[in-house]
Amino acid sequence: MLRNLSFINHSKFGIINLLLLPFSLVFFIVSSIRSWLYKSSILKVNISKVPIVVVGNITVGGVGKTPIVISIAKYFESKNKKVGIVSRGYGGQYSQETLEVTSTSNPIECGDEPLLIKQQVKAPVVVAKKRAKAVEFLNEKYSLDVIVSDDGLQHYSMGRDIEILVIDGRNRLGNGLFLPAGPLRESKNRLKSVDFIINNGSALEGEISSQIEAKSYINLLTNEEKGLVFFKGKKCYAIAGIGQPNNFFSILKKYGVDIISKPFPDHYQFKEKDLTFANKYPIIMTSKDCVKCSQFASDQMWYLDVDAKIKSDFYHQLESRL
Repeated sequence: MLRNLSFINHSKFGIINLLLLPFSLVFFIVSSIRSWLYKSSILKVNISKVPIVVVGNITVGGVGKTPIVISIAKYFESKNKKVGIVSRGYGGQYSQETLEVTSTSNPIECGDEPLLIKQQVKAPVVVAKKRAKAVEFLNEKYSLDVIVSDDGLQHYSMGRDIEILVIDGRNRLGNGLFLPAGPLRESKNRLKSVDFIINNGSALEGEISSQIEAKSYINLLTNEEKGLVFFKGKKCYAIAGIGQPNNFFSILKKYGVDIISKPFPDHYQFKEKDLTFANKYPIIMTSKDCVKCSQFASDQMWYLDVDAKIKSDFYHQLESRL
């Protein structure tokens, strides 16, 4: 799929990007027509009986949406609001129209991100290839105050009340080209139409700053928790099957870990042999990756527990618009 064209440099303009420009033009035309068809009500938009907040992006690759979705859901829960969460469950092999995720679901079936979300919040989490079907499922089964969609900014068949666009503060919009020559899934003009722009990792006027804040290291096997100085000066394997693995590696280096970096493709389904190394150094991974390693966890494996820290006035603005 286009989102997995990791060999293409989406931050610069090179010969491969030049060769792919005709395909980018086709992508731009098709996506523009599709958007217009929904805006013109030629294609049906499914309206939910409860408000929907979409947390998405206009670029491929990880921008840190999932921790922000978790943070928003936890905020609503702290205000005694009944929350539901929908996701496509990218990489999940489920065959049914909709699947409700439990804290013990198989990530191979439901996808890694929905399982991580479910393990962090009380809210029901439902995955579906068509998010509108997941919304319909939640509305039929639960009495909710708000539904949060993990990704789905381009899924216009799902109605929405608030759009939150997340940007990677380091890479922003890359080379500014459409897929596959660049990272864009929609025009950068989309930034003008959303309700909020969350800048993950940096700060820019008119955008809401967010930072991924490390909390502690947690052992996959024993659930033992250690402070952020525990691995300082120690050699460790750093495992990351996410869109921007260097962001994770940078956090570990910030806390003084002497890492041997092992990047994997985004949403990679880990097997035990992938984490079998010659040396018995500790293995540190992301929380998204750890849900796929629980069945073969050892006391050598740890994950970095993180939170998305967003300015508090953002939540007040968000709540006031619902």
